[in-house]
Amino acid sequence: MKALLSKTTGGPETLSYEDVDSPEVRPGFAVISTKAVGINFPDVLMIEDKYQMKPPRPFSPGGELSGVVKAIGEGVTNVKVGDRILANTGWGGLAEEVLLPANRLWHIPDSMPHDVAAAFILTYGTSYHALKDRGHLKAGDTMLVLGAAGGVGLSAVELGKAMGARVVAACSSQEKCDLAIKHGADAGVVYGRGPFDRDGQKALGALFKEAGGENGFDVIYDAVGGDYAEPALRSIAWEGRYLVIGFAAGDIPKIPLNLALLKGCDIVGVFWGTWTTKNPELFAKSVEELLELYAQGKVKPHVSERFPLSKGADAIAHLGSRKAMGKVVVTVD
Repeated sequence: MKALLSKTTGGPETLSYEDVDSPEVRPGFAVISTKAVGINFPDVLMIEDKYQMKPPRPFSPGGELSGVVKAIGEGVTNVKVGDRILANTGWGGLAEEVLLPANRLWHIPDSMPHDVAAAFILTYGTSYHALKDRGHLKAGDTMLVLGAAGGVGLSAVELGKAMGARVVAACSSQEKCDLAIKHGADAGVVYGRGPFDRDGQKALGALFKEAGGENGFDVIYDAVGGDYAEPALRSIAWEGRYLVIGFAAGDIPKIPLNLALLKGCDIVGVFWGTWTTKNPELFAKSVEELLELYAQGKVKPHVSERFPLSKGADAIAHLGSRKAMGKVVVTVD
């Protein structure tokens, strides 16, 4: 079978597309014939050894996939051969066949295409955990979403609206803001490209404060970091919740903690991957709730680009360029 492999540290250009042995099924596991793989920012970081998790090489990137069960091992009862499933894998998805623990597989409805299913679990799972469990978002809250046109950003917009919040989408272009508004955002704010000097940060902070109104934002969802973090935090409401999702801008920000004191706010880390392993029952419940929201038409991934497996490196490079809107998906024939 074919797989895209990271054999050495580096960018997408270091990945190799080659033949590897098909996985053999074992007890408690299932072999999946991959149909589609969602590309996410951790894939960009992982191949450069910049992510928290560093799998041993060679490995395939790809942290979420959809496919069809090809074989099941002894003791597997939750899926059968032929079932359509989605899964979060951490890594390993960019291959024609993948061996996965059966308890990490979820049935998908017949109405859900494979490319949409592959764009679902990681982004919506992250945002749902962030807003529900960490941000305690409630109806009537006002929320700012940084990087609102990206995969996790759009999922936060949709889920925020489904939970009854007023959502302001912050993006690097009007086109991206328009996409976020199409997916439910109440308003959009266009910010410039960093890095910013001190005056630039002050201007950005003023822009966010104006968007947040007199009371500020109850919840700030930050998947961007860098020079955007401090200006956004300055627009938070009293006792607001600032959610640290990731650092798509490339730099980990240094936050003046006097801002947290003056605002009485919480700065909250969100690491969905670890949370799913430490809380498997809550994770399972959240997946079922998200699939129900999909069935109700309240959430739906926006797949903007599709690449074949042989061009998987190009898919990762495209996402890393920060030009992508919505989800980038690799399809497997």
